Amino acid sequence: MKKVVTFGEVMLRLATPGYQRFIQSTNLNATFGGGEANVAVSLSNYGIPTDFVTRLPKNDIAEWCISDLRKYNVGVSNIVRGGDRVGIYFLETGAVARASKVVYDRAESAIAQIKPGMINWREVLKDAQWFHWTGITPALSQGAADACLEAIKIANEMGVTVSTDLNYRKNLWKYGKTADQVMPALVEGCDIILGNEEDAEKVFGIKPEGFDVAHTGGEVNAAEFESVCTQMMKKFPRAKKVIITLRGSINANHNTWGGCLYSDKLYQSKRYDITHIVDRVGGGDSFMGGLIYGLISYPSDDQKALEFAVAASCLKHTVYGDFNLVTVPEVENLMKGDGSGRVSR
Repeated sequence: MKKVVTFGEVMLRLATPGYQRFIQSTNLNATFGGGEANVAVSLSNYGIPTDFVTRLPKNDIAEWCISDLRKYNVGVSNIVRGGDRVGIYFLETGAVARASKVVYDRAESAIAQIKPGMINWREVLKDAQWFHWTGITPALSQGAADACLEAIKIANEMGVTVSTDLNYRKNLWKYGKTADQVMPALVEGCDIILGNEEDAEKVFGIKPEGFDVAHTGGEVNAAEFESVCTQMMKKFPRAKKVIITLRGSINANHNTWGGCLYSDKLYQSKRYDITHIVDRVGGGDSFMGGLIYGLISYPSDDQKALEFAVAASCLKHTVYGDFNLVTVPEVENLMKGDGSGRVSR
């Protein structure tokens, strides 16, 4: 099986234990995470060869990170070395009415200083079937945006499927360009486009009529997003499928979760009621990992691919850390309706 290549930043994650606030915590739990690395770990767990591409410095923290990725069978041979630091993010996990908080410390990270030509994309993609990036990468710097566009264009030339998760992060776009100035040129080269209920509006001004994410009461109607999908496909005619994740936030610990996929028609997933969230960071990435697996494994069944993605990301909400450490049989059991949580022995 040909590999899936992902490209982006992997960071050191420093999280307060349990539900402690930054101001009261005396220690932090250290793990690693980042959108495209999270997708690669998911796919490796499902048995698909992966290659995560980034730029990391030559220091012990970077070696620790690479070792962690290797532990999950993620390919790291095309990581380029240079720069001075690994990006960091700090996480305070919210509870009930108190939202989670993320504080970034990633300025001048190694990948933020990347430039086109530093990665030999033709060599990286020569045995690949898929290339994935997210909107986080071009938000880091002009160089990162240019390197990402370079990869997309070469992937298009080589016939490699390209996917993106729009992943709008307002706190990252600080180098003088806005998402609406940079993203269209990159998304034009994508075959598969994923976003949440706000991404298309924040990046491209495309939104469903009469929808207000702040007043959903935990219910999000997938049919309202068909117009978003069709508008996206009209704007980006290369796109074969547009997918929207649908999160209804009742509180920080209780969400509803589902998705819709538009190709020849609108497909709607089963809706899950996640009542006791362990860790929702990486939820969208786990959906993307499940979606890529589903589209590769069930190429003629968009409904099944969507259901796999939603079930996989539902399970991610029960796993601490950025990575979705679940298996295909576990996802398939949930797809069949086995959400009892009974002890397996």
